[in-house]
Amino acid sequence: MMHMLPALRWVFLGLFALASVFHLIDSWRDLTKRRRITKPMLLIFLLCYYLCSTASPLALLIAALLTSWLGDVLLMPKGNAWFISGGISFLASHILFIFVYAPQVNFTAVPWAIVIPAAVVYCGVSFAIMYAVRKTTPKPMIVPMFLYLAANNTMNLFALMQLLSLQSTGAIVAYAGAVLFFVSDCTLFLQRYHPNKSLIFKKHFTIMLTYLAGEFLITQGMLLLG
Repeated sequence: MMHMLPALRWVFLGLFALASVFHLIDSWRDLTKRRRITKPMLLIFLLCYYLCSTASPLALLIAALLTSWLGDVLLMPKGNAWFISGGISFLASHILFIFVYAPQVNFTAVPWAIVIPAAVVYCGVSFAIMYAVRKTTPKPMIVPMFLYLAANNTMNLFALMQLLSLQSTGAIVAYAGAVLFFVSDCTLFLQRYHPNKSLIFKKHFTIMLTYLAGEFLITQGMLLLG
C-alpha cells in the first residue's frame, strides 16, 4: 500500500510543486501547448502525495481529487460542450468536498450569526459574477453556471462550518483552500465570458495559481485534521 512508504510523500510533493511551477510559468507566458503537457499531471501528483501521507485516506477526498483531475482534462479542449463537461466534473468535486467536511461540523453549535452573513457574501459575489457576464454568456449556460457557483458557495460554507466547529490549524488551512477554489472559479468565468478580455491579470496564470493553491491547501488541511 502507498501509505506504507511515507518517504514517497516528499517525492510526490516535489513532483506536484515542480509540475505546478512549470505549468504556472507556461500559463504566465500563455504557452498553450506546453500547458497541456503538465496540466494532466498536477492533481495526480497531489493525490499520490495525499495517499502517501496518511494511513487512513478518505475515500471521499480521493474521489474529490479525481473528479477535479477529470475536470482539468475535460477543460483542455475548446468549446462550450467541453466546458460544460468539465464543469459537471468539478461540480461533483465540490459536492464530494462537502461530504468530506460535513462529519467534522457540529451543527448544534455552529454560530449562524457568522455563517449566514458569509452565505450572503458568497451569494452576492456569485450574482455579481453572473451579472458581469450576462450579455456575453450563451443563454442556456447562465443557470447551470450559477448553480455551479452555488455548489462552490456551499462547499465553502461547509469548510467554514468545519473551521468554526474545530477551530484548528487544519480547518483553517482547508478553509483557505476552499476560498481560493472559489476565487479561481469566479476568475475562470470572468476570463471566459466577460467582454473585457484584459479584465483578469495574466488570466491563465491567475486561474491556475488560485486553483492549485486551493486544491493543495484543502488536501493539506484534511491531512492536518488526521
